[in-house]
Parts: sequence; C-alpha cells; structure tokens
Amino acid sequence: MKLVFAGTPTPAVPALSALVESRHDVAAVVTRPARAAGRGRGNRVSPVETLARDFGIEVLTPERPGDPAFLSRLAEIAPDCCPVVAYGALLPPSALRIPRRGWVNLHFSLLPAWRGAAPVQHAILHGDDVTGASTFEIEAGLDTGPVYGVVTETIRPWDTAGDLLDRLAVSGASLLVATMNGIEDGSLVARPQPLDGVSIAGKITVADAAVDWHAPAIHVDRLIRACTPSPGAWSLLADARIKLGPVRVRTASLEPGRLKVTKATVLVGTATDPVELSTVQPAGKRAIPAADWARGARLGDGDRLG
Repeated sequence: MKLVFAGTPTPAVPALSALVESRHDVAAVVTRPARAAGRGRGNRVSPVETLARDFGIEVLTPERPGDPAFLSRLAEIAPDCCPVVAYGALLPPSALRIPRRGWVNLHFSLLPAWRGAAPVQHAILHGDDVTGASTFEIEAGLDTGPVYGVVTETIRPWDTAGDLLDRLAVSGASLLVATMNGIEDGSLVARPQPLDGVSIAGKITVADAAVDWHAPAIHVDRLIRACTPSPGAWSLLADARIKLGPVRVRTASLEPGRLKVTKATVLVGTATDPVELSTVQPAGKRAIPAADWARGARLGDGDRLG
C-alpha cells in the first residue's frame, strides 16, 4: 500500500523505520513543525523528520492538519492508509476522509484502558502488571475507534515510563507493520472496543509530578517511575526545587519528608516505609548520586524535603 506516516517524537521512530523496511511504500511523512528547544532556543526538528529526511522521504509539517495546503498535498499523494504514532495533533474530518483505508493509530495501551495522552505513565502510576500496544482506526472520539490488533508487555517492578515506552515502541512497530499487511490483504477486520474497562490517561503535568511524602512509599515509587524521564518527579529542599530519579523502598521508621543521611545513602520518610534516593538533580545542574548531593548540600538527619 501507499502510506503517509504521521508521527513526531522518538517513540515513533521505530515504527517509521519498520514501515520503510516493509513491503509498503511510505510516500510522505507528516510531523509537527520545528520548535524552539534547549538553552539556545534554536529550532529543533522532530526525530521523525530527521529520520524521514535520512530516507529521502517527503516531509509535511503543517501548523494544523486542517490547513488547506496540507490537505491539498495529502489528496495529491492519495495514500491508501495513514499510520500514526504519537503525531501530537487532532486530525479533523477533512483529513480523516482522504486515505481510502483510513488513519490507523498505534497507541501504547491495551484499549479501552488508558485512552489519552499518557497511557504508559498512567499504567505505571496505577500499578498495572501488564500493558501493551493497540492499533485502531481513528475516528472522531478520543482513542475510541475499532481495534485491529494488540501486543502485550509485562510491567517490571523497576520500570520507568521511559524504559517501558522504549520496549513498546519496538514491539508496537512490528504490530503496526502487521496491521498494514492485514489491512492490505483483507485478513484483518477492526473490532469495536469493549464498553467496559474504559480509563482515561490525561497528560501528567509538572504540578502532578510533585512528590507527596505523606503518601505511602509504594505510591511515591510509582509516581517517580511514571514521571521518569518526563516531566520529572520533584520535591523542594527549603525553597529550591530538585528533580528525583527512581527510588527503592526500604524498611525503617522515618517521618514523612524527613531525611536520614549516611555516607552512602539518603533515605526520605513517607507515610509508610522510607525510600532511598538514587539521583538528585538541582535546578540548572546535572543529576548526581544522592549521597554526593547530600554531602555537597551539607544535609543530615533531621533535614526535610517537601
């Protein structure tokens, strides 16, 4: 089939690569326009655009996917199907009508669980044991379209959102290629999502990533892993914000937010057991081992976070 792929961030790169290497023809790529990024605030193109240009594929970067110039070019290309991975913009009906076999999204959850912007983060935050990826036909609703296929992935106790998303991006890429194959040869039929089991995975903001040390240790652990690497879990030391890497739950008695510092470890109290910090990143600085941070900040037993 002739395809136009839509995607933007790094997790979409394995899918684009797999489709290019498949029997299908990727005629063009749609991605979000270059944005200012980094301290220099220079414009940075998306990872998907970088790969597409390496392959010599035409790149379309509409400000909005409803822009008339974009819709006209898409109609000229006349794709059979448009696979999508984390494109980052809502597709209007005028765009959905163009490919004769529709737009097919690779979503990183087992639908109808965790519809929305942050499915991997919410799966970790809520303590799911298993998640996965689904391919489905895009329609007007939020991730509500009929499903073509799924793959499953075990969530390991130490997985961060970044770890889990890296694995799902690879297994999901294979699923997306298989879905394109099945649509082309007629062996796959999309089936409506169940009415039960719907959950919504809203975007996790910086405010959401603040650690509440009065919560149980298991919740603190899940929150920090769910927010790693983005937006990054954080707490306050006095009035200064610090970003926290994944933690380990330890057995001891320590008041919520209270620090216990040794030469090699830094513990922080929660509502239940304390957690051991791994890395700490003060504002504007690089992440360092927690013990080095505590030593440099001259912290000791009795100091507090939060």
